[in-house]
Amino acid sequence: MLKMIKCGFNTVHPEGIRIDRPAGSGCYVFVLFKSRTHVDLQQTSFTVQPDTWIVFRPDTPYRYRNADRGFINDWLHFAGPEAPDLLRELSLPLDEPVPALHPATVSRLMMELQRSMWLGGPLQERIVDSDLTGFLMKLGNLRRLGPRAESAARYYHQLTEIRSLLYSNPQNRYTVSELAERVNLSRSYFQHLYKELFGLPVSLDMIHSRLDFAKYLLENGSPSIGGVAALCGYENETHFMRQFKKFTGKTPSRYKAEL
Repeated sequence: MLKMIKCGFNTVHPEGIRIDRPAGSGCYVFVLFKSRTHVDLQQTSFTVQPDTWIVFRPDTPYRYRNADRGFINDWLHFAGPEAPDLLRELSLPLDEPVPALHPATVSRLMMELQRSMWLGGPLQERIVDSDLTGFLMKLGNLRRLGPRAESAARYYHQLTEIRSLLYSNPQNRYTVSELAERVNLSRSYFQHLYKELFGLPVSLDMIHSRLDFAKYLLENGSPSIGGVAALCGYENETHFMRQFKKFTGKTPSRYKAEL
């Protein structure tokens, strides 16, 4: 189980800061620098620019201080026997600066993690373990998205909510323009960002959401093909059957019979 020792979101030090840990912190430390910062790490001195993060190992000596007046950062101290294997699995660099290609998203995740820390209750430890694991996995996933998706980072949260809406309500019929209006984007720019982030056009994703729901209904004993079509938002049963076969290679009847 991962343990969150303490964390901070958008912590501001108007007069600056100086952190000096000659023997390390005794735990893993994640810092998202939002200000220019001088860092001494592994006998090397360098300056990191805003929107850079570092994960320090528990036994790594390091120190850092503000390069300009004032200092802002997000930070996290965590530990747990599973941490080394998880960090290795996610290929998250340790003891080296990493440019945050999606800094707004990383910072928002830190804000949500801080809320988990304050939650309290009998399931607190399990919730924190789950949310902390999710944060590290999302951090690794954001690195894999690469710089080509940087333009979508600002709308990452809103676009994932749109996608969740599509898959949660496959029976509803949305136009691309309606979805774009929900995030105050033009139709063309919304389509561009959606494809950049999820790898397929939103119109195709809407079809996938309906067909995924259709498969679920067929797998769980829905009484008729027409009923499935209607529940998935199709006004025309023939259109549903043709689209289902086009994307699955089977008719709905055959799909159900082969279960």
